[in-house]
Amino acid sequence: MDGHTDAAPAPLATLLDLAHRARHAAEAVELDFLAVNGSHALAPYRQAALWFEDRGVCALSGVVQIEANAPYVQWLGRVVGTIGGDAPRTLTAEELPPGLGGEWADWLPAYGLWLPIGAGAQGHPARGGLLLAREIPWLDKEIPLLAEWTDILRHAWMARTPPLRLSPLALRARLRRRRAHEQAARLPWWRRRMPQAGLAVAALLCIPVRLTVLAPGELVPSNPAAIRSPLEGVIERIDVKPNQAVKKGDPLFHFDQAQLESRDAVAAQALATAEAEYRQALQQALADGKGKNQLATLQGKIEERRAEAGFMHGQLERSAVTAPRDGIALFDDPSEWSGRPVATGERIMRIASPDDVEVEAWLAVGDAVPLEPGAPVKLYLASTPLDPVEARVRYVAYEAQARPDGSYAYRVRATLDGGNARRVGLKGTAKLSGGWAPVAYWILRRPAAAIRQAIGL
Repeated sequence: MDGHTDAAPAPLATLLDLAHRARHAAEAVELDFLAVNGSHALAPYRQAALWFEDRGVCALSGVVQIEANAPYVQWLGRVVGTIGGDAPRTLTAEELPPGLGGEWADWLPAYGLWLPIGAGAQGHPARGGLLLAREIPWLDKEIPLLAEWTDILRHAWMARTPPLRLSPLALRARLRRRRAHEQAARLPWWRRRMPQAGLAVAALLCIPVRLTVLAPGELVPSNPAAIRSPLEGVIERIDVKPNQAVKKGDPLFHFDQAQLESRDAVAAQALATAEAEYRQALQQALADGKGKNQLATLQGKIEERRAEAGFMHGQLERSAVTAPRDGIALFDDPSEWSGRPVATGERIMRIASPDDVEVEAWLAVGDAVPLEPGAPVKLYLASTPLDPVEARVRYVAYEAQARPDGSYAYRVRATLDGGNARRVGLKGTAKLSGGWAPVAYWILRRPAAAIRQAIGL
């Protein structure tokens, strides 16, 4: 009687000792090591593997560090992924799919035992299991003892890992429990959570929202006066500074007059010569009637020289360019223009009114949404991002233009709502609002366009 009493508690004492070690494990990795190596004290086996849904094969008996890409580990991951059920079960190669069962003999002994580890109450830790394998069949008295041990391990993992209520595993566990409850209660389909969630998502996707896109924007003058070169020459000096306020008639820049004065003097001398020739021919015509035939030719030559002299004198007068109206001079560094030759019609600067400002945005081709005149625009300036500039679309360019970065974009101009106290040239990000569309279209517009461009459907 006493001998039988001393021998019976041996497995229970071992279980209690393992439970004590599990409760006092400092880290989860110690529990992993205890699961694949300490379980041998309850029942002999040759190989053990620990698997969790979120970590994969995380521990092997007799191995300190696992190589995740090893063929054995990859094969174990596929095997445990096919095992279902929440109760312990013995496992052999015949119970696996042919592709996996054919490799059983290469990696494991003939008899396996699968001990599932259920997910926590909030879905964490994840669902997993302990796989044990040996050369002899498993005894009925060993399985309950090992099942109790795995339940102790599950409790220890849960104690060291707080539940994540919003994790994907937690949500998946809730859905499984909810589905099991609905199936047990035999609820009609419209009272089940999944159909209700599907209808809620469908209704949400049908909510109309505005199509909005973001584009680089800038404050620009809406109707500036372009100051272009009136003649071909070399700029001698710039008389104003960038962003300087000017009045109508103020000098803006001067051309080099040395060459212009020389041409004007040559034209004036040519005119004087032509007039002298005409007077000489006129005197000869009084004495000789034959000289009258040359008077008409010389008169035409005088008019030609007079036109040339007037043109050159006008060029000289236009060498000093003045402001056509009040405003602000917009141009680059003056030192870049001094001494620079320019062609007739080349733009030198712009004169813009401080209050005559609008928004210019560049809408990328891939983001081109229908924008009607009057559509709202908000420009979030880099200098004042919390105080957006509100405007209304005035027009959208018909054709896309090449940008300095090599991309193509449509020019968008928008008129400001109310006054503006910000200067021209401030840059930021413009939010362009188009028409109304369902949420589903707003989400899938870009992916659908990319798919159509890729496959042509």
